[in-house]
Amino acid sequence: MRSIKINYLLIAAIVINALGACKKSFVTLEPKGQFLTDNYYKDKDQAYAALVSVYDPLRKNSGGFENMLALMNSGSDDHVAGGGGATDGTQLQAFSNYTMTANLMAASYWNDPYQGIFRANVLLQKIDKVPMDDNLKARFSAESKALRAFYYFNLVRMFKNVPLVLEPLNTDNLYDVEQAKSEDVYTQIEKDLNEAIAVLPATLPDKNTEAGRLTKGAAKALLGKVYLYEKKNTLAAQQLAEVNGPTPGGTSTFGYKLLSNFSDLWAPSNKFNSESILEETHSAAGNSDWGFWGSGKDEGNTANVMVGPRSYERLDASAPDLPSGWSFMVFTQNFYDFIKNDPRKDATLLDLNVLQTAGKIKYIAGYMNSGYFLNKFLPRKVDVSKGGGATDLNYRQNTYIIRLADTYLMEAEALGGTGPRAEALLNAVRARVGLPAIVATLDAIKNERRAELAGEGHRWFDLVRWGDAPTVLGSRGFVKGKHEIFPIPFRETQGTKIQQNPLYN
Repeated sequence: MRSIKINYLLIAAIVINALGACKKSFVTLEPKGQFLTDNYYKDKDQAYAALVSVYDPLRKNSGGFENMLALMNSGSDDHVAGGGGATDGTQLQAFSNYTMTANLMAASYWNDPYQGIFRANVLLQKIDKVPMDDNLKARFSAESKALRAFYYFNLVRMFKNVPLVLEPLNTDNLYDVEQAKSEDVYTQIEKDLNEAIAVLPATLPDKNTEAGRLTKGAAKALLGKVYLYEKKNTLAAQQLAEVNGPTPGGTSTFGYKLLSNFSDLWAPSNKFNSESILEETHSAAGNSDWGFWGSGKDEGNTANVMVGPRSYERLDASAPDLPSGWSFMVFTQNFYDFIKNDPRKDATLLDLNVLQTAGKIKYIAGYMNSGYFLNKFLPRKVDVSKGGGATDLNYRQNTYIIRLADTYLMEAEALGGTGPRAEALLNAVRARVGLPAIVATLDAIKNERRAELAGEGHRWFDLVRWGDAPTVLGSRGFVKGKHEIFPIPFRETQGTKIQQNPLYN
């Protein structure tokens, strides 16, 4: 079966999978039989279940082995893929050394966003006829549009030449889909986000039951980021200024505020804090297991176990009490040299070289091991699930897709990296960790993004949009004019009208 068929053809299988699997903190649902599109969405509860299924592909950020953090970190200058060997996580290794081909590109990086888009398209098509409150309809539609925009944003950044599908496909037109111009995809992303912003609530009506749902601030932050990638800097700065508030370091109109302690950002219990704008949800309560790992039913954070050291053993009580992991995404020596004198170093990077030399720990070195592990997502034994399923797959730490320090630095960049406002934004991020104020420049903002957002999956995208990737990543094999985008997974081009990206044929 062609993989594109999985994305578009049968709503029944997709919806039922979502109903049984939704892990978002704002809903607990049980599937009640099987529904077909003709009799689904008969009331607001079914529409709500469908909305949750639109949210579900956000799990791609750190859920399953083929997660965004693992892929994007592996190809940046700050990390190598790591793992157990040169063939462990083939697509990660290939991206790390720029030997990626269409056959090696994991199809899920294409399929999962399109699954979210398909679900959004179906809900948007059917919601007008659902007997429910009009305000609720408008909110569900706004959330669906914002999520569709997010999925398209990831697709166009990664693959550039992607189909723009705004209606559910069927067997009559399934294989006739053609790629759109990237500028047309960006136009639709802008349209979806602007329409969503007009409707979404400024804050959540009930944070206890709705944590994780999109708000006006989250949609504005995403729109500002989209504008920045399009080099529409004036529009980007306008949107991001509304998110960040009039006084950098203070509380914004939407209630966002930098946490006073940088390390608190990485506490698994500190979900949906004041710095979080768009956050992926994970849970240890889903009893995730190998049989459905990486699917919609998998609720755990896989990035956690991926970054852990292999066969870790604590020999001294002063050493961190870590569960063993798979040694992916280790930092490079170059990154260690960059971060070693920064106050964020210890929260960002755990240096096992020092502990091993002191005789406090033992572990097995993984592939291309540097000894520098990603501490932001490195779990402790107290984080290991005591419930059912596989312990490796049931970590509960959420991960940020957008957080306030990120939007501060994006706005400062959109302002040209100069001027009082840009300087205030840059230095608010620095002041939080006790660093002195400096004069704002684009280079200073680039360095601050590297230090502040290390390991969070942003670095590769930053290097590409700045035009710095050929210089910074050239020694890794990056070729200008080719590696700014990924190859489209091979099977998506078989029996369809989808054309492979240039230089990957």
